[in-house]
Amino acid sequence: MVRPKEFDERTALAAAMQVFWEQGYEATSLSDLTARMKIQRPSLYATFGGKKELFEAALRTYVEASLTYVETKLRSTSSVKASLLAYFQGIIQGTEGRNPEFGCLCVNTMVELAPHEPMFADITRQFQSRLTELFQMRIEEGIRTGELSKQLNPSSIARVLVVTANGLSVMMKSKPDPTQVERVAEEILTLLE
Repeated sequence: MVRPKEFDERTALAAAMQVFWEQGYEATSLSDLTARMKIQRPSLYATFGGKKELFEAALRTYVEASLTYVETKLRSTSSVKASLLAYFQGIIQGTEGRNPEFGCLCVNTMVELAPHEPMFADITRQFQSRLTELFQMRIEEGIRTGELSKQLNPSSIARVLVVTANGLSVMMKSKPDPTQVERVAEEILTLLE
């Protein structure tokens, strides 16, 4: 007879995602995961598979939540510039003002795993592609409303913004001197002029 699960899978997955985000894939041990997830190894294996499968599930959960967050942030105000400013300030200050040194789990994965793990390269590519689409739609909207110049190339600007967001996310992991980044968000918006 199969015993019912004594833990909530979503809660355990969220805890695993947090550990991976804080420590990275390679530095995270199964003991780190089971301790934070509050489950035993057999439950981890039975529910999620091994460490790699658990990381994939955590990364996919992160990607979905992150894209929802970005879309909400970009829609938080009618002004395209103000919404992009809020987005980039969020990278600098961290989500809800917390832990900018964690960076973006997807960007961290691009650096740590994507070069030698095709599945993770694919997941991170899809994330970047969807992020580019979100930026492009918002820029196109700004051009339609007259907030942004008709001379802008929305596709090119969106790609540059994604690359800039990735670089800024990596930079924040090193806890830079605040004077280095205090005006960066405003400077990024000069791309929209």
